[in-house]
Amino acid sequence: MKKKVINPWTWQEERGYVQAVEVKNFEAILYCAGQAAVLPDGASSEKDMKTQMLQALGNLEEVISQAGYACKNIVRLNVFTTSSKEFVENCFDLYKQWVRKHSVTTAVTLVEVNGLYETLSIEFEATVVK
Repeated sequence: MKKKVINPWTWQEERGYVQAVEVKNFEAILYCAGQAAVLPDGASSEKDMKTQMLQALGNLEEVISQAGYACKNIVRLNVFTTSSKEFVENCFDLYKQWVRKHSVTTAVTLVEVNGLYETLSIEFEATVVK
């Protein structure tokens, strides 16, 4: 597989994403459903957004790993949140740490929504290649 990052500017590098990712000669694509802070027993977390984000990213890692893929090969990530402001102010630094830890270079879209399922405040939807 060949990945090519397209970044006409440099400002997004400190924000933990890229403008576009081109993939050639890949073996397979994994489309992940939105992963949120749903606990192993199926209950939705009632914790704060930062705690929910860590659980949701852990759930995303688990799905990707179980499918035989790697987080470093996430090429598209959509982030749905009930508050973009809270995400940027309280979670973004931890998100960027997660990106660095997994060597993720992905195109990202952040979307604020009126609500998510039950008590959830953040959800990640990924496309991964190998």
